[in-house]
Amino acid sequence: MIRLIKNLVDLYKYRVLIQNLVSRELKARYRGTVLGFFWSFFNPLLLLTVYTVVFGFIIMPRDPAFESSPWMYALFLFCGLLPWQVWFSSSSLESANVLIIQGNLIKKILFPVEILPVVVVTSNFIHFLFGLPILLIFVPILGGHYTPYLLFLPVVIFVQFVFTLGFSFLVSSLTVHFRDIKDILANLLTFWFFATPIIYPMTFSTVQESSLLKNLLNLNPMTHIMQGYQSCVFYGELIHWKRLGVTFIVSLVLLLVGYAIFDRLRDSFPEEV
Repeated sequence: MIRLIKNLVDLYKYRVLIQNLVSRELKARYRGTVLGFFWSFFNPLLLLTVYTVVFGFIIMPRDPAFESSPWMYALFLFCGLLPWQVWFSSSSLESANVLIIQGNLIKKILFPVEILPVVVVTSNFIHFLFGLPILLIFVPILGGHYTPYLLFLPVVIFVQFVFTLGFSFLVSSLTVHFRDIKDILANLLTFWFFATPIIYPMTFSTVQESSLLKNLLNLNPMTHIMQGYQSCVFYGELIHWKRLGVTFIVSLVLLLVGYAIFDRLRDSFPEEV
């Protein structure tokens, strides 16, 4: 256990290499496009526009939190959709392929293969940060308001970073040996999305009336991460420290377990890719 923690801390030694690979990944994503990095801002803006039209005017959920304005549900939805789709889901799916795609790097003796999941999570994290100003700018425009509790947003982001990194270590290492995980993961993320209060609030009547459903949702770590974003940005209230604290502990355990499995399988990566 101590060795695993030390190895994770030692990743800091490769910060320059991680920075270069992240920079290469960001440039490659928009190479050949006219707008380039501006797509990092336009994509979330277009996503917000689509969901505002669809859910603000066509589908209007019946919930007291959204009755004051037809735009409020779009704002609520975007609070969870941005960190889920732009960061967590993208990182998970890309991590499933990263060791296979970067097989030429893995076969180099001195290359620290553990930085590849870190690069995937970090590059998508930066895309999330590019989209975050779009969300914050539209808070007052869509009927919300800023509160001092917005300052706790970095805490929620940090918890999600740890959780996403741990999950990416786990998925990337297992996919090398079990290629079916890539297809299973896509369906798992779809189910996971609907099992997380992103398109519906925890105050929704269906959730409140079923103690079993409510308990199952509370067992989902992403529930409390998404609620953290909703508390800071949409509701303008203090995040639930106890639940988010437990989620952080779960994230640390997932990080250690994910990295332990990754470290145990690393010697077999060159042969399998």
